[in-house]
Amino acid sequence: MAGPSPAELQQAVDQFPAPPDTEQFAEADALLNGTYTMIADSWYDTLQEYVEAYKSGTCLREDVLEHIESIPSFYLSDGAAPLRERKRQLIDAAEKTEVVTAVSQWYHQVRSLLADTPRDLTRFERMLHDFGYALAHVLFLGARTPEAVARRLRIAYQVVGVQIDETVRDGEAERTRFTCPYRDIAAEQRGDRWVCHEKLDRVDDGYVTYLGERGIDYQRPRACDNATQCHSTVARESPERKWPHMPPETVAAAMDIETPLLP
Repeated sequence: MAGPSPAELQQAVDQFPAPPDTEQFAEADALLNGTYTMIADSWYDTLQEYVEAYKSGTCLREDVLEHIESIPSFYLSDGAAPLRERKRQLIDAAEKTEVVTAVSQWYHQVRSLLADTPRDLTRFERMLHDFGYALAHVLFLGARTPEAVARRLRIAYQVVGVQIDETVRDGEAERTRFTCPYRDIAAEQRGDRWVCHEKLDRVDDGYVTYLGERGIDYQRPRACDNATQCHSTVARESPERKWPHMPPETVAAAMDIETPLLP
């Protein structure tokens, strides 16, 4: 999956609902602790830079997706513990101005353009995904914790020639930093890391599917931090809730609150 066309991505990104210069918006953004302003300022400017690089062929779909997923967020839970007052603040903000709901819709639209879906994969990529999914049944047999899964992954990486550079435990997550030996394959034709991130990672997608079904969140390698290194993370499936990932109407419906946001 090479990703959306540059024109399609640019069009979607350009539909970002800019913050209106109104008192209602200022009040709504205050309820969200300034999160909307943070999104609209430097984060969105950087997103436009990523899109320009994507259009010029110097940036992968994975790089843009990673930035999209780093969007400043207003947390609605503390881990698994819901923050009811913050949920109420989000609903109040959405009632003050429709852009609070609109930016959530925009986020999901852009992310869906960049994220992997089975229907977007080529036949070969789907075969790689299915191979990874089948292999995961053997590779992760009996592995029920992030630590156990990460150990198995590191073995799998090494079997295919990947050099493990660093292993770190970050809270409940296991992070592995490694050097990809395949980053330069077809680099002149397709760009650095295309083989790694757009083809070979389809096998990792099979792992993601398998582990996700078992409550393990495997963040497979995406953008590399520098010329050679990448990292992956394994953790329990996150119970955290946040906006704009969760639309205000979804939050309101879950809280059974009477609000104009709901039909």
